[in-house]
Amino acid sequence: MLTDLLLASFHHLLFFGLISMLVTQSVLLARPIDAAALERLRGVDRGYGIVAVLLLAVGFARVFHGMKGYDFYLHNPWFHAKVGAFLLAAVLSIWPTLRFLRWRKALKADPAFVPPAAEVAGLSRIIRFELMLIAVILVCAAAMARYGGF
Repeated sequence: MLTDLLLASFHHLLFFGLISMLVTQSVLLARPIDAAALERLRGVDRGYGIVAVLLLAVGFARVFHGMKGYDFYLHNPWFHAKVGAFLLAAVLSIWPTLRFLRWRKALKADPAFVPPAAEVAGLSRIIRFELMLIAVILVCAAAMARYGGF
């Protein structure tokens, strides 16, 4: 029972961390991108990746070591929708990560480098879409808890 509580608590805290990092990225992309902003974006993106991996690991630990048991999760369509939305957000997050790395390389080569406005706008849209997927995950989690496999 204590294990279940600890896993659930850690899972929720990581989820809030993930949300805060996406919001931070969104805010940073709404401002002019200079060297300092790019470094912050890169650091937040790295943290986002670490938290996402931990969130997935703790989530699956809940499936196999939590009180409800894996049968509850594996036969629950809301759980599958939740994992699918998470994986879609994870795949989408690859594009901003690659852009941030490219921008950092360009900035090292040319200290006057400024990312193209179209690229910045595109990344902003991707991150906002990831935030919408997070909302879908929260709705699926609530449905999963209340409606089980029905």
